[in-house]
Amino acid sequence: MNSKFSRRDFLKLGGLTLGGLAFSPFLPGLTSFDDSFVVRIATTEMPVRKQPTDDSRVELTWYRDDLVHVYEEKIADEPKYNPVWYRVWGGYLHRGRLHRVKTIYQTPQEVPTGKRLLTELTVPFTTPYRFSKARGWEALTPPMYYGSIHWVDRVEEGPKMADYSGPWYRIFDELDSNVPYFVPAIHMRVLPSSYMEPITPEVPFDDKLIEVNLTTQKMVAYEYGKAVFQTNISSGIPGGGQSGANGISTTTPNGLFNVMDKVPAKHMGNSYFSIAQNGNLLADADGYVLPGVPWSTFFTPVGHAFHGTYWHENFGTPMSHGCINMRSDEANWVFRWAQPTHSADAISNHRGRGTNVEIHY
Repeated sequence: MNSKFSRRDFLKLGGLTLGGLAFSPFLPGLTSFDDSFVVRIATTEMPVRKQPTDDSRVELTWYRDDLVHVYEEKIADEPKYNPVWYRVWGGYLHRGRLHRVKTIYQTPQEVPTGKRLLTELTVPFTTPYRFSKARGWEALTPPMYYGSIHWVDRVEEGPKMADYSGPWYRIFDELDSNVPYFVPAIHMRVLPSSYMEPITPEVPFDDKLIEVNLTTQKMVAYEYGKAVFQTNISSGIPGGGQSGANGISTTTPNGLFNVMDKVPAKHMGNSYFSIAQNGNLLADADGYVLPGVPWSTFFTPVGHAFHGTYWHENFGTPMSHGCINMRSDEANWVFRWAQPTHSADAISNHRGRGTNVEIHY
């Protein structure tokens, strides 16, 4: 394993990579992929119905990580909280367990020595690889998905592929910090500092409030008692028992809280290393393996947070393991708006007296 590119290698391969993409089968569906409106199947399988209703006949079935072109969006009668269906080849898919994606390739960037860059995945999915002297390069499961957020700390050579010879980014992952993994640099966009810039930091601490209604599945942010932001969310599944090694209940707690930590990129659930050690090669999002969860704003010491979601579009009904699921751009707004502020160069969590959070039924 060559540990690092020289600058000459980086400039050479970085320039050649994008030029040769049209002939590369390693990249998912580049020549046939129409990203004007494409969704990824984000659950084990999904039926295509003849009509936009769950009572309609099943015409065919799509499976996890299949990419499906959408022709039309249709507002139906059911379900009331999320009545959106997509017309696809053969019929209709309900959007609840779909993930809207794009394919946007990036120009690789250098990573300054001693720095970490915050990046976003901009292809539907990519397979991460890790290297060990005993086994060489190994592909990891599950994939990393569009919209997930990751720290990058180095540019290196990756596995030798017949269809990709460009630079790879090394991902810094707090759960797998001793066993780093790598992804093609063309799949990751380096985020501008604007994604960290505070929103109305001049508003005093006591004049900001986040309110969550678990009955209506609504979240409202207030300044000086006036609503400045509101959306529908997905809270924890009630009565779901315990999840994860830390034993957090899947029921979202109600009561009064304060923002404690803010983490732009968080690996939730099991780590890649533990999956490999346990031989669980079928682990997936349903098994709670979620690298790169975006814009986590934690409000309890055991790990409940507002965060972005790349594995469903079913907001308005409980879906989570106890956290407050949000659309990723909305989670970024909460991340930037809630106090304390977060530095663009910060790596570690922030602790302190943060914005008030009120959760109730």
